[in-house]
Amino acid sequence: MRSFSEIAKRNEQELHRILEEASKQASADELNRKVGDFYGSCMDESVREAGGSRPIAALLARAGRVQSPATIGAFIGELHSQRIWALFDIASAQDFKDATKVIAQLDQNGLGLPDRDYYLKDDERSIELRRSYTTHVEKMMQLIGLSERGAKAAAVDVIAVETALARVSKTRVERRDPKGLYNPVDRAQLSKLAPEFPWAAYFKSLGVATTPQVNLTSIPFFEGMSPLLRTVKPVAWQSYLKWQIARSLAPALSKSFADESFRLTSTLTGQKEDLPRWRKCVRSTDAALGELLAQPFIRSNFAGESKQAAERMVHEISRAFATELGRLDWMDDATKQRAREKLDAMAYLIGYPDRWRTYDFTVNRKEYGANVLAARAFETQRDLAKVGKPLDRDEWQMSPPTVNAYYDPQRNHMVFPAGILQPPFYSVKSSIPVNLGGVGMVVGHELTHGFDDEGSQFDGKGNLADWWSPTVGEAFKKRTGCVASQFAEFEALPGLKLNGKLTLGENIADLGGLKLAFQAYRAMRFGAAEVTEASGFSEDQQFFLAHAQAWCGQMRDEALRVMVATNPHSPPRFRVNGPLMNMPEFTEAFQCTAGTPMRPANTCSVW
Repeated sequence: MRSFSEIAKRNEQELHRILEEASKQASADELNRKVGDFYGSCMDESVREAGGSRPIAALLARAGRVQSPATIGAFIGELHSQRIWALFDIASAQDFKDATKVIAQLDQNGLGLPDRDYYLKDDERSIELRRSYTTHVEKMMQLIGLSERGAKAAAVDVIAVETALARVSKTRVERRDPKGLYNPVDRAQLSKLAPEFPWAAYFKSLGVATTPQVNLTSIPFFEGMSPLLRTVKPVAWQSYLKWQIARSLAPALSKSFADESFRLTSTLTGQKEDLPRWRKCVRSTDAALGELLAQPFIRSNFAGESKQAAERMVHEISRAFATELGRLDWMDDATKQRAREKLDAMAYLIGYPDRWRTYDFTVNRKEYGANVLAARAFETQRDLAKVGKPLDRDEWQMSPPTVNAYYDPQRNHMVFPAGILQPPFYSVKSSIPVNLGGVGMVVGHELTHGFDDEGSQFDGKGNLADWWSPTVGEAFKKRTGCVASQFAEFEALPGLKLNGKLTLGENIADLGGLKLAFQAYRAMRFGAAEVTEASGFSEDQQFFLAHAQAWCGQMRDEALRVMVATNPHSPPRFRVNGPLMNMPEFTEAFQCTAGTPMRPANTCSVW
């Protein structure tokens, strides 16, 4: 996407400059020294080459010694402490029914391919991808020291275990149902649901032995996973666990590992060349030390007027939603009032956190692989330490230089990092129509997520609650069904249609977000002394062109196929054409003829 990619490139270049300076000077400042040493260790290819697979040697050796469910479970706990997600994963999460509480959550995981369906579909393309994947696993297993024959046998075992996990995994559409993701159980119930897995040893190895309750995102997954501890032979478990270690840490190892890791990426996405080393190291440093690296970035790239202007946009778009809410003819007064209460309670975080995160782990300039593992272990400890503690509503889930934004339904807040509040998405020098068509649509999009098919199931306090009257709920489903059906007819490639149910929430947010941004732009320009034309385009046209420019881009067919199969967002061109064809203001601005693709007879509207 043009705006996203342009900003991301520019932000990466600035982070690159910051890190190069930090890595070359012996600074007494802990911030500069830590990010500089982490980045420097990543860039030191000679040290990485000499190290080979040494950073994971101890883990591989322990994986080779597991024999019983007890030893497998304890070792999986060790892997999870370093964010190597064999079988499933663990994280802190807000309780769906009481958003003030933080509990532990267990979620399905453990696959090496992007989605369960890659293992289960029997069309020719899927079969060929599995062949390539099997070859990839074989080569990676040879890199960690197995013979050619041993690697082939190990790959067969790995695929068998992952296929068994895929069979009991939820689909991505099923995972969009919040009610289905909420299954709180105590430790006794967990042991009854999945008796073969040694939960006591697992939680003890993670340092959370006293956790009384966990949420399971899928009971069938854990019921189906448990018997594998008994039926899969120990040697197959050893292969699977070694594979999970190798694939997870490959980018932090020598070039042969990184190249083989990229080979799978290329097969899946069509990407022809790997990223240059400096870009990988910038991203790795941001992932490990994001709020340290963000501080010099903020000082040089986020002026105070940007934050103030963004706040004004948020207020105008919130006001536009309140106005649109009052006009809805399908929602009764009582439900409207509850929607207003949720809107009034919605908070927003702009630019960067009020309190910077600290990173209490050691960075060694000569040990990149060890640094990555240390950063991962720290993040797991930091995250799980939140369980049972009061919720921090101001915590950020993205680093400030990130070119993105998000809405969290349980915190009922929107977050707009400084990274996205940059030209051409947003500039203090750009006109109101252009800014609102760009980042204004993003603000409206995130706000609408609070009222899409998933967000609408949470109340203003962030609790999973039914706050809709039955009649209004049915009217809402009818309107969202229109959106799902409309987008399901769009073809990304010949014969490849979008999954309207998978992308429903994002499509609702796109439709609502663009409408709200347009209304806010009109309100901000109301009564203006002068109306500005730009290259012959009216202000309305400028708004829509700015929106379209934000999403224009190119994708390889292979990457597009992965996106359609796994991503809840529609491909970029449908994020432009889909909302616009449903907006009368667009057809009026460009005088579209009735019955043409951009002015169809039947349109959809939710908010």
